[in-house]
Amino acid sequence: MTDTDTRPTPTIQQQAPVLLSQIAGYVGHRTIAMGLRTGLVAALADAPDGLTPDALADDVGVDAFYGSVWCRAAFAAGVCDRIDGRYRLAPHMATMLLDTTSAAYVGGVFTVMEQPEMFDRFERVLPSGERMWWDDTSHDWIAGVSGTGTPFYTRLVPGGIDAVPGLSDRLVAGGCIVDTACGAGTGVLRLAEHYPQCTIIGVDGDGYSIDKARARVEGALGDRVAFVHSPLEEFSLDGPAALVINNISMHECRDIDAVTANVAAALEPGGWFVISDFPFPDTDDGLRTVPGRIMCGIQYFEAQIDDQLLPRAYYDDLLARHGFVDIASTVLTPLHALTWGRTAH
Repeated sequence: MTDTDTRPTPTIQQQAPVLLSQIAGYVGHRTIAMGLRTGLVAALADAPDGLTPDALADDVGVDAFYGSVWCRAAFAAGVCDRIDGRYRLAPHMATMLLDTTSAAYVGGVFTVMEQPEMFDRFERVLPSGERMWWDDTSHDWIAGVSGTGTPFYTRLVPGGIDAVPGLSDRLVAGGCIVDTACGAGTGVLRLAEHYPQCTIIGVDGDGYSIDKARARVEGALGDRVAFVHSPLEEFSLDGPAALVINNISMHECRDIDAVTANVAAALEPGGWFVISDFPFPDTDDGLRTVPGRIMCGIQYFEAQIDDQLLPRAYYDDLLARHGFVDIASTVLTPLHALTWGRTAH
């Protein structure tokens, strides 16, 4: 509160819900993550008419009393409805928590948030500020992040690309698409499926992720897909690309200007660069929204690899600085925005 702030000081009774809501949210998060890991959520999804706690416990193979405790907590969190002693998932919960093909999928976020790379390591190295990089993380972390990034690709391809004027028509004619920071290959596969006339190149600096990506597409797509193990600050192409994509990783570039310059050099005249990323709030009010609070949580991991999420408008300035034209943007969800530009013709 500043010296010029004339608002009355809140009472303890008014401030208490601020803290109690955090505790309630933590209970709900742990309940959902537990239900996903143990199969309780999946069992309820398979029983649209609902299950008693005893029947659910029997299906999943957990203690009946403990199962009933979980059911009440899931009901309290709004994940389940309860009718005549039977629990069933609330509307759309199965889609959002279990359907990895849905653009609305968020189930992976609950388990990723509990990985040690998120909060545990941050707290442990808080005094030293010791940094790490992706090759210091566990295989479980890589798999989890790939899962949480999947709905971003689902929204981006083809819907987000369709929002970029002229881009879909260009891809129908064929050409090269580069997916930078491609991770385990989820986006490469989706791009290959939706743009069969195009060749796809996945680029990533993490060797384990590239190996996973190659294994996913081996023999399936012939010579249409290739992978390059390279830091984005060092990558280059032999031939021009029609489109370069970066999905929720541009903020992690150690030299974002060098990466953008490499992208510009890799594109054909009039080629597109599409940045798909979290739109980190640039206002105090934005930080206190639910999306803002979630993105502040993501920052705990990002800090450990020596970066932070960026406001969406930052990318306008970045692209303009490197000579891109026709710069524009759109918001796909409160946690997902696109920014794009073209090289000069």
